[in-house]
Amino acid sequence: MNNNRKINSNSKNKQLETFRIHDQKKPMTTNQGLKITEDEHSLKAGTRGPTLMEDFHFREKITHFDHERIPERAVHARGYAAHGEFELYESMKKYTKAGFLQEPGSKTPVFTRFSTVAGSKGSAETVRDVRGFAVKFYTEEGNYDLVGNNMPVFFIQDAIKFPDLIHAVKPEPHNEMPQAASAHDTFWDFVANNQESAHMVMWHMSDRAIPRSFRMMEGFGVNTFRFINEQGKAHFVKFHWKPKLGVHSLVWDEAQKISGKDPDFHRRDLWESIENGNFVEFELGVQLLEEKDEFKFDFDILDPTKIWPEEEVPVKIIGKMTLNRNVDNVFAETEQVAFHPGSVVPGIDFTNDPLLQGRLFSYTDTQLIRLGGPNFHELPINRPVCPFHNNQRDGYGRQTINVGQVSYHKNSLADNKPNTSSEEDGGYAHYQENVDGRKIQARSDSFKDHFSQARLFWKSMSLAEKQHIIEAFSFEVGKVKNMNVRQQVVDMFANVDVDMMTKVAQAVGVNAPLNAEQSDVRKASPALSQENKAKLPDTRKVAVLIADQFDETILEPIIKTSLDAGMSIHIISEKFGTLTGKGGSTVVVDETFLTVHSVLYDALYVAGGQAQQQNKFEKDVADFVNEAYMHYKPIGIAPNAKALFEKTQAKPGPGILLDLTVSGDGKQWVNTVAEHRFWNREIY
Repeated sequence: MNNNRKINSNSKNKQLETFRIHDQKKPMTTNQGLKITEDEHSLKAGTRGPTLMEDFHFREKITHFDHERIPERAVHARGYAAHGEFELYESMKKYTKAGFLQEPGSKTPVFTRFSTVAGSKGSAETVRDVRGFAVKFYTEEGNYDLVGNNMPVFFIQDAIKFPDLIHAVKPEPHNEMPQAASAHDTFWDFVANNQESAHMVMWHMSDRAIPRSFRMMEGFGVNTFRFINEQGKAHFVKFHWKPKLGVHSLVWDEAQKISGKDPDFHRRDLWESIENGNFVEFELGVQLLEEKDEFKFDFDILDPTKIWPEEEVPVKIIGKMTLNRNVDNVFAETEQVAFHPGSVVPGIDFTNDPLLQGRLFSYTDTQLIRLGGPNFHELPINRPVCPFHNNQRDGYGRQTINVGQVSYHKNSLADNKPNTSSEEDGGYAHYQENVDGRKIQARSDSFKDHFSQARLFWKSMSLAEKQHIIEAFSFEVGKVKNMNVRQQVVDMFANVDVDMMTKVAQAVGVNAPLNAEQSDVRKASPALSQENKAKLPDTRKVAVLIADQFDETILEPIIKTSLDAGMSIHIISEKFGTLTGKGGSTVVVDETFLTVHSVLYDALYVAGGQAQQQNKFEKDVADFVNEAYMHYKPIGIAPNAKALFEKTQAKPGPGILLDLTVSGDGKQWVNTVAEHRFWNREIY
C-alpha cells in the first residue's frame, strides 16, 4: 500500500545544462583535472612525521573548504527554490510588448525562490514573518525578475527607511536576540514611531505571516510597475500570484511547535511535493489601470503601503507557473541566484513609487558584496538564455573570454561593434514620462493616510481571523519589555479598531486606548480573507495511526479514496517494519510516533489495532489526536478505534468523523480534509 509516486520532469533550463556535472561515477581529480591516488591521508615525512607543504592536493582541498562560505543575504537569507516554466494563457499584446507575454501557449523557463525576511540562514521556517516570492523568467529578450512577497504591501513608503526597518526587526545588537522574530522592543518601537507601517503590520499579525506551505500562499509584486505596448501606450500594473491549492496557514501554536519538530518544514514540503510529482502551480494575475485613472481613487496608487482592492480593480489571470524540478545543488542555485527588480525586458517599466526607486539601486549593490564582484550575472543560475554582448571586461569571477582588442564604444577598429539597437529592433527604451518638480525631501500628501486600508483589512477578516490577529498582537506586544512602547502600539492601532486594541491592552497590561480617532472605513474586501480562497484536498498530508490487527476492509477504501483525491498518506505506528491486518494484508510503516508529530500533518485517521505495548500506543494516539483537535484539524476515527478516541480530550463535533468508513467517492471524508480547519470547534 505504498502510495508515494515520483515523476521526473525533463523540464530543464537550457543555460544550466552546460554546467551540470554528474561526477559520482567519475575518477576523483584535483581542480586542475589531475587524477589522485589518495584522499584519506596527507603527505608526511614518515607515518608519524610532519605534513609536507608540497602536498598540493591537501592545500587545494583545505583552501577551498576555508573559502566555501559567502555572506548570507542581509534579508531573505533563509530561502528555498525550484525550477519550472511559465505558460501564457492570454496574449497581453494590447498592454505590453514583452515578448514572453505575446503568444498564448508559449512557455518560458523560470526559477522561483521563496524565503523568510528577518531570520538568518539557519533559522526556522515557520516563524511569523513576511515571505519572499521571487521569480526569474529566462526570456529570449533577457532575464526578467519579478521580485515580491506573500503580502501585497510593505512597512515603509520610501526606501531610505529600509535600513531602519531591518535594523529594528533584526536581533537587537546588544545581545543578538531574538532570532527570526519581530516580538521584541525595537521592532515595535519602530512601528509605533513610523505609523505608515500600520497596514502592513495588520497583514503581519494575520494568518498570512504563518503560511501552511510555500505552495499555499499568494505572491505579490508589491510595487506599481508599467506595461508599455508597441504603440507606446502605458498602463499601470500590479502583479499577483494565485496558488491553485488556495491560501492556507498554520495555527500560531502549531507554527511554534513545528519550528522545534522540523525547522525545515517549508523547504521539505516543497522538495517532497515536486519529488513526488505533485508539481506546484500558481496562476499569474495582473491589475491594470489606464494612466488617465491614476488619481481616481481615495489612495495613491504609487503608495507601496496600499493595495488596489480587487473589487475595484479586478485581477486578470493571464498565465500559469508550474514548478516541476528541484534544484541539483542548493548553494550553486538557490544561494547564488541574484534577483533584481531592475532586470526587465522591453514592455515593462517602472513608476515613481519611492520604495521601488530605492530597490532599483539596492539589489545590485548587495550582490556585489555577496557574490564577489560585478560578474555575478555569469554564474550559471543567473545567465540569460539569450546571447549577451557588451564592452564590460575583467573583474572577480570573470568567466567570459572576450576576443579582440576593442572594449569601448564608439570605435572604428571593430566597426563600432557591439552596437546599440533601436527600439524597433528590440532595444529597451525607457517610458518617456513627463516629470516636473522642484528637488525636495518630503512625502506627498497623498501618502499620508495610514489607517484607512489597515481598517479595510480588519473589516475584511472572518471572526476566526480577527481573533488570531488579536492573539498575535497580544503575543508580540506582550514580549515587549518597555511599557511605554506597549502603550504607544495600543494607542496607534486604536486608529484601526478600538475594540481590537481594548482587548490587546487588557492582554498586555496597559491602559485601554482613549480618544482614539478610529478610521471610519465601513467597506470590506472579501478577497483579503483566506476563508474565501479555494479549499482542496490535493497534497494534504494525512497521518494514519495504526497497529497490528487493523481492519483492512475499512482501511483500504480510506487510503484509496484519499489517494484518488490527491492526498498523501503516511502510515504511523509504534515501530518501523510491516504491520499485519486481521485478514492478513500488510502495510509498511512510514514513520513512528517518535520520529514525527501531529503538527506535521493536515489531518488524522485513527485506524486502531492491537500494539505490542498497547498502553503506550493509546497514549501516543491520544497525544496526536489532542494536538490535532486543538489545532482545529480534521480527524477521522475507524469504528474499531472509538475506544482510543474516548481516551483523548477531543469532543465529537465539527471536523470529527466517528465510525468513519467510505464507499464510492468518500465525499464526506474528502470534503472534511479539504476544509483544512474547523474554527467553530469548542476547544478544551
